[in-house]
Amino acid sequence: MRGGRRMAYLIDGNNFLGLTVAPAYRDPQHRYDLVRKLLIFQRVTRSRVILVFDGPPDPHLEGEEFEGRSFSVLFPPPGLTADTLIKEFLDARRDLRHFFLVSSDRELKSAARSRGATVLACGEFNAMLKETLKKNRSSREMSKTAEKPTPLEVGLWSDLFSKK
Repeated sequence: MRGGRRMAYLIDGNNFLGLTVAPAYRDPQHRYDLVRKLLIFQRVTRSRVILVFDGPPDPHLEGEEFEGRSFSVLFPPPGLTADTLIKEFLDARRDLRHFFLVSSDRELKSAARSRGATVLACGEFNAMLKETLKKNRSSREMSKTAEKPTPLEVGLWSDLFSKK
C-alpha cells in the first residue's frame, strides 16, 4: 500500500488466461482456478481485484460474494466486450494512480496509461501472482504446529482400535 491507499488490479481475464494457459483458456475450470488464486492474492496483498471476462455471465461466478467490495468478477452486458467494460471502468475513475491494468492488449494499455494507471503485462503479473502464492504457501507451512494429543484423546483412540 502506498500513501495509505490500497492498490487495485483491473484484470483483463480472457487476455490473461489466453497468454498463461493458451490454447485452453476457454475452459471454465481455468476461470475458477484463476479466481481461486486471485482470492488468495487479494487477501495476502490486501489489494482490490476487479476481474473482467468476455462472454455471458458464468452462473458459478455471477452473484458470488467475494470479500465484500475488495474482489469483483464482472461480465459485460450482451453485445459488449470486456475491453469496452474495462475502458468504461477506466473512464469513470478520476484518480488511477493506485490502479494496475493487467493486460497485454495494446489499445487497453494505451488507454490505461493515458488515464494515469500503471500497466502490467500478463506475463509480469503472472510472475507476481506465482511469487505471492509461493510466499503464502511457505508462510502457511512455517506457521503450522504439530499438537500433541491429550491423554483423553490417546485413551479414546486406544479404546477405538483395541475393540475389534
